[in-house]
Amino acid sequence: PAGTWLLYLPCTWSIGLAAAPGCLPDWRMLSLFGAGAVLMRGAGCTINDMWDRDYDRQVARTASRPLAAGDISTFQSLVFLGGQLSLALCVLLCLNYYSIILGAASLSLVVTYPLMKRITYWPQLVLGLTFNWGALLGWSAIRGSCEWPVCLPLYFAGVMWTLVYDTIYAHQDKRDDILIGVKSTALQFKEDTKQWLSGFSLAMLLSLCVAGINCNQTFPYYSAVAAVGAHLAHQIYTLDIDKPEDCWKKFASNRTVGILLFIGIVLGNL
Repeated sequence: PAGTWLLYLPCTWSIGLAAAPGCLPDWRMLSLFGAGAVLMRGAGCTINDMWDRDYDRQVARTASRPLAAGDISTFQSLVFLGGQLSLALCVLLCLNYYSIILGAASLSLVVTYPLMKRITYWPQLVLGLTFNWGALLGWSAIRGSCEWPVCLPLYFAGVMWTLVYDTIYAHQDKRDDILIGVKSTALQFKEDTKQWLSGFSLAMLLSLCVAGINCNQTFPYYSAVAAVGAHLAHQIYTLDIDKPEDCWKKFASNRTVGILLFIGIVLGNL
């Protein structure tokens, strides 16, 4: 699923940047974080569906989700969540102590994110803080701790990226969201959405450049950043915020954005 990729890719950026010059990223760590992304994305979906089961019944796109449809009980989903988090903990315990504590700290964001749409028009910002934790964790898993001049700009870039793709995603449900009283950046920005997305994209690109400068990245990296900028510009320019199918297509294409940057990081290191 697209969401699993979008959770995983910031981890790959961080692991790639943390690799020694001339070396490929640590494939064991990439695999470990891949498993972690599948488990934590799944756990996030379970938590989200538990919080939102009453809302989901009122939205056409989500009414068939197992909890909303009544196919499983809240207790069954809680047991399933326990299994997901237990397996994710096994993955986390394979890392160093610093990373274990850093990884565990993200759980509060995972649990509280689904509540944000009830109280703020900026739940996408909280999702960004949650989804890009791997930009910090990947580096610390390789190096033993975070190097903040690199990790913070990378994390900020990921948060800005999430604001782009999840605002696009939120436009799919805006009619239903208005009816049931759920908030989102799509409803906040309305017809000004493209201007906001352009600002977030520019902030992302500048932050990626700062992260690259602070870890001595080379020409292929900056070429990839330029390609990411071109992809985002095309997304925003051609986006039709009133067509849910177009919003989904643009949202899903962000996997390509993340992969482009990862390839640039790997080639830049080499």
